[in-house]
Amino acid sequence: MLISPAFAQAAGAAQENQFLTFLPMIAIFVVFYFLLIRPQQKKQKEARAMLEALEKGNEVVTAGGILGRIVKLDEQYVTVEVAPNVQMVVQRGSISQLLPKGTIKGL
Repeated sequence: MLISPAFAQAAGAAQENQFLTFLPMIAIFVVFYFLLIRPQQKKQKEARAMLEALEKGNEVVTAGGILGRIVKLDEQYVTVEVAPNVQMVVQRGSISQLLPKGTIKGL
C-alpha cells in the first residue's frame, strides 16, 4: 500500500478555487469602469451636447486657444470672427469651450 487513496471531495474544492482566482480580476474591471470608462463617456456626452447647442453670436475657444465669436454655422464648419473683419473657418469639433457672453469684450 504505497499509493495513497484519492478522495472525490478534493475536486469540489478546486471548483471553488477557480472562482476565487477570477474574483480580483473582476474587481479590477469594476474599479476601472467607475474610475476611467464611465467619466470619459460622460465627458464625451457633454462635449457632444455643447457642439450641438452652438449658435450664431456665441463666444467660443478653439482647440488651439483662439477666442472668437461665431458668425456662421454649417453642419461641419464654423466661421469664427477673431478680430474686426478677420474671420477663420474651423471644424465644428475643434471648438473646445463655450464662453459666457461678453467675455471677449472684457479682455
